Amino acid sequence: MSMVSPVSHPLDLRPWGAIILDKFLPSKHLLAIDQGTTGTTVLVVGSRGDVLGKATREFPQIFPEPGWVEHRPDDIWSSVLVAAREALNSAGLRGGGIAAIGIANQRETTLLWERRTGKPLGNAIVWQDRRTAGLCGALKRRGLESVVRARSGLRLDPYFSGTKIRWLLDQSKNLRRRAESGDIAFGTVDGALLHRLTGGAVHATDPTNASRTLLMNLRGLRWDPMLCRALGVPAAMLPEIRPTIGIFGRTRGASLIPDGVPIAAMAGDQQAALFGQACFRPGEAKCTFGTGSFLLINTGSRPLPSRSGCLPTVAWSWKGGVRYALEGSAFVCGAAVQWLRDGLGIIRRSSDVESLARSVHDSAGVEFVPALTGMGAPRWKPLARGLLCGLTRGAAKAHIARSVLEGLALQNVELLRAMERDLGRRVAVIKVDGGASANDLFMSLQADYSGARCVRPRIVETTALGAAFMAGLGVGAWKNLDEVRALWRKDREFRPNLSQKRRERRLESWKHAARRAEL
Repeated sequence: MSMVSPVSHPLDLRPWGAIILDKFLPSKHLLAIDQGTTGTTVLVVGSRGDVLGKATREFPQIFPEPGWVEHRPDDIWSSVLVAAREALNSAGLRGGGIAAIGIANQRETTLLWERRTGKPLGNAIVWQDRRTAGLCGALKRRGLESVVRARSGLRLDPYFSGTKIRWLLDQSKNLRRRAESGDIAFGTVDGALLHRLTGGAVHATDPTNASRTLLMNLRGLRWDPMLCRALGVPAAMLPEIRPTIGIFGRTRGASLIPDGVPIAAMAGDQQAALFGQACFRPGEAKCTFGTGSFLLINTGSRPLPSRSGCLPTVAWSWKGGVRYALEGSAFVCGAAVQWLRDGLGIIRRSSDVESLARSVHDSAGVEFVPALTGMGAPRWKPLARGLLCGLTRGAAKAHIARSVLEGLALQNVELLRAMERDLGRRVAVIKVDGGASANDLFMSLQADYSGARCVRPRIVETTALGAAFMAGLGVGAWKNLDEVRALWRKDREFRPNLSQKRRERRLESWKHAARRAEL
């Protein structure tokens, strides 16, 4: 597969958008790809923000060693193709009715491929992977933590892409030489999908994904030469950074979609969810409950430094402007329910966890710390391990199920309190989404323990919806953010019912268990 250099373009693409919509589809159907950790969801979205077609396709997880997590690149691509075909069929379309494509993706997952052929060079290293914990420790001992935080806003943690790239290059001198010469390309999942969708024509990413690599200057929105040198990553292998909303390229050789359909937005999944929840004003917050749980708060036109273990990150860029967010990331949420299902066999289906947990009034003293892949914000303990404690002869599987839901909610409360310290105020409302937000008991626990109202939208696939909204703005389907905000609809609101005293006592009990999980 041949490659050509990406074409530069102006930041304001609205005139192009009008032409594109006239050419492809007056009714403005948008195809949104949400490429996640355990599967891909694709939506077909109409001009009123309504979901006309939907499909999800799971793919295998690979665990070569304890703490290692990988994906086969072809499995990712196949899941996109299958989900797209099924979504288009359910919408009654055959690919020809799509005005634009938006991509949201698992962010820090790292892939390498040959520029000339597009051939993947091994498996993708997933964001949950902990194999570079030793490398991160070595970089910290060299005194690089403060430099990395000052320039990228991030911490030296195996979570992020930069040390994953370094690890891959360190496995082969030949691979490093090829990367330095530009023969090898790096990308997060958005860049890999863009490469395939455009027939190998474009190697690019956006600031929301680039900001999760340890290599991008958070204020300049460009690759930072000092960070690249510090981590040993050749600049020649990095993609071009383009605005989140705007035309990245056009389809070529994609079996399901005619050539020439614009890919008009790309964003990391959590930023896409923030957008899909219409959190456009500073102070507005959302929490996505997927494989992990991710709390983001819009902080406006400037990044907010964190002293509490959270991360400033890019929310989106568009038409020459940029918006930032403060983020708290917990690596395990829905994955813990999958563990109950697949690892322990306590439930048959993930949805069964709610009825089982409701069958008891409390967890009977059982505590669960969801550090199955280490601890993220605000503790940042990559070698921490999950903990189930407080077991007695009276503990039954229902108590374990409830302790899992309570532990997941309480880890998010710890995140929220850390973010509130950075903000200097309490957060009263959190918009919630993701698969686990359909669990009413979990949402009630989240409201009770956080003290915040949790508001669930009618469409909980807000990551994909955000990608659709962004793509629509990229081609002129909607003129501004106010038009997009008008499309958001509330489903249900969960209000806290616990007293402050009981809330804080419950959190302290969980924190005691969490300290025991640290290594």
